[in-house]
Amino acid sequence: MTPRELDAAGIHEPALRAAYTACRRLNARHGKTYFLATRLLPVEKRPAVHALYGFARWADDIVDDLGSAATADERAHALHRLRELLDDGLRSGTSTEPVIRSLVHTAAVHGIDHRHFAAFMTSMRSDLTVTGYASYRELGRYMYGSAAVIGLQMLPVLGTVGPPDEAAPYAAALGVAFQLTNFLRDVGEDLDRGRLYLPADLLAAHGVDRDYLEWSRATGRSDARITGVMKAAAAHNRGVYRDALPGLALLAPRSRPCIRTAFILYSRILEAIEDDGYAVLHRRAVVPRLNRAAVALDGLVRSLVTRAGTGAGTSPPRTATSAAPVPEIPARPVREEVA
Repeated sequence: MTPRELDAAGIHEPALRAAYTACRRLNARHGKTYFLATRLLPVEKRPAVHALYGFARWADDIVDDLGSAATADERAHALHRLRELLDDGLRSGTSTEPVIRSLVHTAAVHGIDHRHFAAFMTSMRSDLTVTGYASYRELGRYMYGSAAVIGLQMLPVLGTVGPPDEAAPYAAALGVAFQLTNFLRDVGEDLDRGRLYLPADLLAAHGVDRDYLEWSRATGRSDARITGVMKAAAAHNRGVYRDALPGLALLAPRSRPCIRTAFILYSRILEAIEDDGYAVLHRRAVVPRLNRAAVALDGLVRSLVTRAGTGAGTSPPRTATSAAPVPEIPARPVREEVA
């Protein structure tokens, strides 16, 4: 965390500054897409976002790190210990563990509902034992805790132009849209972890099952049925992005360039998957660096224009009338194979 960001956020105590800095390092190392978008936030908002994502990254690494030799029992113990640290920190208002310390401080400053953190931990715990989902409805219950609540945690930090409750469903949907994109991009790696986030009924509709996906992963071979599954999953994902899009106009103006940029960058991951022939079982789709840079530059320009219009240190009034039109975001037409 840069001193400028910490000073702007009113974070002066040395141990707390060090805690937030640790979270920023986590995000810079692991969450490149969202870290890039976070740079477009007003400086005083960035520490809180890094705290939220730093904690989520820590929990995710416990359950997902393919490079770790930890057993299932060891992962369960580590996750249980993290939950204890979280509960103790939220109860006492502080922690000696840096990531928890910054998270607890962020939750207190921004009034984040503690139930969001509990729901997140519940979904992380299920990843240790649940290996698949029967339907999108069933997957949605998992994703409420793993993705929707991330959007809900972020909302008080980002600010809104009207009642937060009006923006909440869109924030939750955007968290889900981002995670669905990650699921599709990482389907091969998740199979290596023993998990599958493509619903069984979606597979069955295309004459595919889990064993067939594992065969494809192992042999490097594919066919039209598997491609059909991936196309349908991408179409479903685009529908969730459409559901989330109107929420961008409900955010505080100075936060919109960041979230708009994240929206476009994640959408471009979906486009990269499509352009690569939906070969996600065999290789990871990547958005070219120049493409990401162009999106980020556009976001930076929008951010500077917005700050110039509202005043660098002035928050816009929280009224519904201050909402700007929904920005036009490039998107490909949804395919006919919507599940």
